[in-house]
Amino acid sequence: MSIVFTKMSGSGNDFIIIDNRESVIETSAKRNFVSKICVPKFSVGADGVIFIENSEEFDFKWDFYNGDGSSAEMCGNGGRCVARYAYEKNIAPKKMSFETTAGIIKAEVKGSYVRIKLTSPENLQRNLDIILNEKTFRVDCLNTGVPHTIVYTQDIMNEDVCRIGRGIRSHSKFSPAGTNVDFVQKQGEDELRVRTYERGVEDETLACGTGVVASALLASRAGMVQPPVHVQTQSGEVLMVDFATTNGGENFGEVFLEGSAKFVFEGTLVEI
Repeated sequence: MSIVFTKMSGSGNDFIIIDNRESVIETSAKRNFVSKICVPKFSVGADGVIFIENSEEFDFKWDFYNGDGSSAEMCGNGGRCVARYAYEKNIAPKKMSFETTAGIIKAEVKGSYVRIKLTSPENLQRNLDIILNEKTFRVDCLNTGVPHTIVYTQDIMNEDVCRIGRGIRSHSKFSPAGTNVDFVQKQGEDELRVRTYERGVEDETLACGTGVVASALLASRAGMVQPPVHVQTQSGEVLMVDFATTNGGENFGEVFLEGSAKFVFEGTLVEI
């Protein structure tokens, strides 16, 4: 085995990107490959793997996998990373469109920063009561390419993100697909802080792009912030979420996520 790969980071959310337009890895082998290569200390280590594939209509198509080998429809930070990769590797122009399972994503590369337009949010639910160990959590939910559940807090740094997040993620209310879980605190004028328990990674990650977007949109619906919203992630980096509303604020219009996408290193995998 000899597979060239690139490691990238989007606000601490890290990804392995492989140009698979010539079928270096067959689809049937991807899940097993991903579950091994993403394990830290034993291999490269990452939150997920992005395979760039050919597209008949757009600049390229991606095939995205979480670190455990499961497929995911969309990933905001991964979208920013793959866009910069595609531009730097002459796969796509600065302004590009690429296929995901969630729909078509448009992106614009601005140096080390990338702005992506996400698919339209859907499945908005507010004020749901989730009971865990006899404690009730009132949550809001929104699908921003993947499902997210929001827990508002006044003390985000002392929240048990992994324990509570794992419980909500696997709650029967969200069965069978499960949900990502975001803990959200207002920090200032149109500013939030977010910590995320990610489905598929099954742990807290340093950042989650679709989670940041869901948090900003739902916090705006709750009257906490107005766009553009600046969101501090657990990595310390800040992402910007901009969006429009329609129908007197009842519906969301175009939604954008912007932040840095960094190359970490490139290498050749010779064994997994």
